[in-house]
Amino acid sequence: MKNNKNSFDIIISGGGLSGCLMALSLADLAKGEGDLLSIAIVEANDINSKGQKTSTPPLFDDRVLALSHGSAAYLKKLNVWQHLTTNACAIEKIDISDKGHYGKARLEALDHNVVALGYVIEMALIGKALLKELANKTNIQWYCPDSISDIEWQSENNVNQVTVELNSGQSLHASLLLACDGANSPCRKLAGIEVNHNDYEQIALIANVATEQPHKNKAYERFTAFGPIAMLPLSNFNGESRCSLVWTMSSEKKEAIFALSDDDFKTQLELAFGSWLGAITEVGKRDVYPLVLLQAQQQTYHRMALIGNASHTIHPIAGQGFNLGLRDVQLMANLLEKELQTTALATNNEIGSFALLNDYARQRQQDQNQVIELTDSLVTLFANDLPPLVAGRNIGLKVMNYVSPIKNRLVNKLMGY
Repeated sequence: MKNNKNSFDIIISGGGLSGCLMALSLADLAKGEGDLLSIAIVEANDINSKGQKTSTPPLFDDRVLALSHGSAAYLKKLNVWQHLTTNACAIEKIDISDKGHYGKARLEALDHNVVALGYVIEMALIGKALLKELANKTNIQWYCPDSISDIEWQSENNVNQVTVELNSGQSLHASLLLACDGANSPCRKLAGIEVNHNDYEQIALIANVATEQPHKNKAYERFTAFGPIAMLPLSNFNGESRCSLVWTMSSEKKEAIFALSDDDFKTQLELAFGSWLGAITEVGKRDVYPLVLLQAQQQTYHRMALIGNASHTIHPIAGQGFNLGLRDVQLMANLLEKELQTTALATNNEIGSFALLNDYARQRQQDQNQVIELTDSLVTLFANDLPPLVAGRNIGLKVMNYVSPIKNRLVNKLMGY
């Protein structure tokens, strides 16, 4: 651990889910003669006030995440999953259909020798579980509420480090800066890294709803004239069967749907989604989010790497955004662990070398491109009512349902492998 109180081995920009995951993944790594890495987390929000809410029960309106099987396994490795098992709802089956057409596909966990394809859980609960585990780590120091105003990269006179200036006036120094600071990443902007940006001209309407019939741990992806509807199973609340609704639609349609009363909204949702779960008995707070594809043109910079949404923000149609970011974290942690085991590192404190950053960028590129290609293709295919595309996607759903190699490949990707 570094001696200077403002010097660290690693600085993490952002203390949200990606930042906390990154810090927890690195917290037990040692260098040299067993010294743990010293880690600073810079977070704009007051993390202490968040930490005090750890005992708050989940609310009906909490935003949720779909965790892949692989993501849940990684959270278990970090001792986070033990805090989530009570409230995580397993996805045992996935039902994919195109309203008004014959194409259907069914995915079942048991067909792939797993208990669940993934899990659905409130985002706030994941954050609280991460904070609970981080509270036990003595080698992590929080700077919050604070944020990075400037970055200086140094690579001369045998000094390889990055210095960040905080809005509070403090300066922090480290061998490596990990940008976990979201889609509008200040670190990415200060490094001058350009992004590829595609506005889908769609929004996602998100709400938690209660249904007349139990979901029985089945998730639904229903393609409609209004846009794709995802209904993800949630743990019961006050005895009600709940689902998380993600309804993708055009910005023009949003105005009309969002203006509806709760009762009228329930009616429209029932008409669009169908009777798979019976009547919609309750609807929570509705939120809308613009949908864009954002991909950084490079993953790394001198002594810096982009993690999670700072590197890529994708369409939620396949529920892969958080899982993709988690695999960024996982790879970075694995690469750093290997680097810390080298004799050269123990001698000269070389953390976050060019070779490591190059490996990170190269290995993450394929996974990111595959997931982005998958979501982009689904958006194009299912947001279009041209007859050839309608016929093609329904044939595709049928083929996928009955051709095991195709189905297995899709399921493996959705499970995070």
